[in-house]
Amino acid sequence: MPVPPELLDFIRTGSKFLITGHKEPDGDCTGSSLALCSVLRRLGKEAVPCSAGPFKRTEIKPYESLFTSSPDDAERRNARVIIVDCSSPDRTGDLSARIKDLPLALIDHHSAGVRPGEGTVLFLDPGAPSVTFMILALIEALGLNPTQEEAEYLFFGLCTDTGFFRYVDEDGAEVFSYAGRMARAGASPKKTFNAINGGKSFNSRILLGIQLSRAEEFFGGRLIYTSEEYEETQRFGLEGRDSDSLYQTLLSVAGVEAIVVIRQETPEKCTVGLRSRDRVDVAAVAGDFGGGGHKNAAGFAVPARIAELKPKVLSRFERVFGPGIQK
Repeated sequence: MPVPPELLDFIRTGSKFLITGHKEPDGDCTGSSLALCSVLRRLGKEAVPCSAGPFKRTEIKPYESLFTSSPDDAERRNARVIIVDCSSPDRTGDLSARIKDLPLALIDHHSAGVRPGEGTVLFLDPGAPSVTFMILALIEALGLNPTQEEAEYLFFGLCTDTGFFRYVDEDGAEVFSYAGRMARAGASPKKTFNAINGGKSFNSRILLGIQLSRAEEFFGGRLIYTSEEYEETQRFGLEGRDSDSLYQTLLSVAGVEAIVVIRQETPEKCTVGLRSRDRVDVAAVAGDFGGGGHKNAAGFAVPARIAELKPKVLSRFERVFGPGIQK
């Protein structure tokens, strides 16, 4: 994977860096940030991992204490910023105001939502399975090998974004080559699998059951829809969510091609998660509502109630499956 020379120069000529990613970080965002900070420190640089949070997911909560949500003036002075796993400073949440006007580089593998300012250094590869995949390429381009700790962060992010390789198809030999290099440096597949899939709360199993019991089939079973009501969000909390298990279970249904999950985050706002099999591009669907993501995993947030948003989302899928929202 070619790493832009401009990014290598951006790193080599800087002495202090703020490393951040999108708000509501996932494993790829977290692993990329921490691995990159470690590498920069090995190069003799100052590096501060930053995140607006919240750290919702069980598997990334242990890393929350390693991040600052608001770098102070001393940390900002003469600093450069590297944003990972998103292509717009706006998506860093409350941190966007703290990194404004600082020299900026973006490292991302999303194909939508790129809004870099003038002079921004870009390392974008929509074909990469994760940003940690790209960070390993960057480490090697700097003439280094990952330490065991860095390899663990990198493998964690790679497994998060590939569904522990469930989303890798026949052209994914390079993914396993990179994974092998991470394992050779000390990353443990068994340890990583247990970190991602274990430690779920009892409430998360109850909420999962409620969401499964509410699921509906549309377009002859090619799309499955379910939801999370605001009262359930309040009752079970963010810790009660297990989106990966929900999507995995619903995508295992014979004949299903896409999944829609609408959550009433607040009385006025919904978030929508979209997943699909190979042919359905849910990033295109999300884009029509102001969101984005990958072809098979995307989402968006809009001011709405579930009852009014549901028919709009299902109507958009008529362009995918044909007219008629039949069950």
